[in-house]
Amino acid sequence: MRATTHRDFHRAARRSGRVGAGLLLIACVALAPLGAWADTAQLPHAGPVSLVPPLLAILLALLLRQVLPALFAGVWVGAWVIEGGDLSAVLSGLFTGADKYVTGALADTDHAAIIIFSFIIGGTVGIVSRNGGMLGIVTYIVRWASSARRASMAALAMGLSIFFDDYANTLVVGNTMRSVTDRMKISRAKLAYIVDSTAAPVCCIALVTTWIGFEVGLIEDALQDAGAGLEPYGVFLQSVAYSFYPLLAIFFVSLVVVSGRDFGPMLAAERAARAGGTAVAAQAADESPLYDVVEPLPDRPVRAINAALPIATLVGGVIAGLWITGGGGSGKAPAEILAAADSYRALMWAAVASSLVAMVLSVGQRILTLEQTVNAWFAGARAMFYAMIILVLAWALAGVSAELGTARYLVESIGGTLTPQLLPALVFLLAAGTAFATGTSWGTMGILMPLVVPLAWSLAGGEAGLAAQGHIFYAAIASVLAGAIWGDHCSPISDTTVLSSMASGCDHIEHVRTQLPYAALVGLVALLLGALPAGFGLSPVLGLPLCAAVLYGALKFLGRPVAAGAAASSAADMRALES
Repeated sequence: MRATTHRDFHRAARRSGRVGAGLLLIACVALAPLGAWADTAQLPHAGPVSLVPPLLAILLALLLRQVLPALFAGVWVGAWVIEGGDLSAVLSGLFTGADKYVTGALADTDHAAIIIFSFIIGGTVGIVSRNGGMLGIVTYIVRWASSARRASMAALAMGLSIFFDDYANTLVVGNTMRSVTDRMKISRAKLAYIVDSTAAPVCCIALVTTWIGFEVGLIEDALQDAGAGLEPYGVFLQSVAYSFYPLLAIFFVSLVVVSGRDFGPMLAAERAARAGGTAVAAQAADESPLYDVVEPLPDRPVRAINAALPIATLVGGVIAGLWITGGGGSGKAPAEILAAADSYRALMWAAVASSLVAMVLSVGQRILTLEQTVNAWFAGARAMFYAMIILVLAWALAGVSAELGTARYLVESIGGTLTPQLLPALVFLLAAGTAFATGTSWGTMGILMPLVVPLAWSLAGGEAGLAAQGHIFYAAIASVLAGAIWGDHCSPISDTTVLSSMASGCDHIEHVRTQLPYAALVGLVALLLGALPAGFGLSPVLGLPLCAAVLYGALKFLGRPVAAGAAASSAADMRALES
């Protein structure tokens, strides 16, 4: 869910490059008169023109369905406005956007730490996949899968256990469980749904994943622009409880698996599969450019400890790092330790230690040579490259917006008219729509987080109002993430939606069609009974159980036991499935 795949990007870029260039030129000509408003030296913001870069990024992302050119266009136009906003500054804005804002984003020490951390985690994923450690964990789980329900529960357990990377989760679980679920007559559509629902929804809220550096980095920059002196990792942890859609998506897929009930197109697919029918077109999983990362070498021992120990080192290292850098052992309360901790150092220490443990285990047991270990590490790190480009451009756009005073202008313009309690729900809808149209949750977060955090901070009353209205602040941040996950989860052009179909051997449109009713139901409940009441002060301690109860009732009302109709799976079911 991070971004569209490289192959899709190049194809779309060739198809829409002229359109993007034309739109950018039209924007420069049409907006040139606004350049006189951009007096950032005299005003705290540049007025309405400060909205142009992020809005242009959103518009181009929706039109081109590609986030990279959209983000770069936002940086370019923003630099052009800062350079004077006339036609003669179009070219200088291009160069300024690259050498000042993109380079500046890379030169920041905290930004560099996030990028390095993400690459190291990706490299560790490559090693523990290549040395057979992940497959070892999978093997233990698969032994228990002796029935259709147990096989589904095994796939669910695997998806929850491989929590640190959505790509690794999708490819490992889909490829490994496909033969097991086929043997137990579970539809490929159900497997793809389980795979997709335990990838990004798990990775985005787990404490240590390849997503964390990205999310924390965006939050940190937005907090600085808002003038909020909060620890970004602590803010992320506070917002997790308000991430209604990811939490409820995990709950609902677990409920579907345990209950054995389905509805809509998924019910038809499951009954057809139980009756021995096939309505899926298998796709080759090894078409994925990331497949070589998760494929262990043949004729080598498969040991779960080779993945379990690096993962344990990663999790334990973060906890230890936060304790050490936060002054643990000095009598401080846990909340004080977390607030004082240096999360970047903790994440970096844990990532390095985890990667070294994975290397030592691989080479020490002679499962991989040193060269093979390095190659596996590089293959895993390479899978993070595209996402890191998005992150750097998002940082650059945030820098441009900060110089133009976009957040300050939004606060002045909207802060007095928008009902603060409605902000989380509105942010969820905006993020969901953007992610659905573009197919990327990371790009959506990169565009919206710098705008939402300062606005939410202001509407919540800043530091003085945090105690009374902190729920608005944390719920709005969580809604950026949750809405992005929902839109991306439902989008047919999302990369992990594609990878889930591919790894599970399911026809892609079949996967989208069968998953959409489930995602739509969970998203609606998360919005109406989660994000909306949370803005008015309803605690997640009450909101989450309420949402879970409604989803349970909905499944009982809409769902039907698969086994009840499997023996009598009719031609009508097959026709409905294939239509």
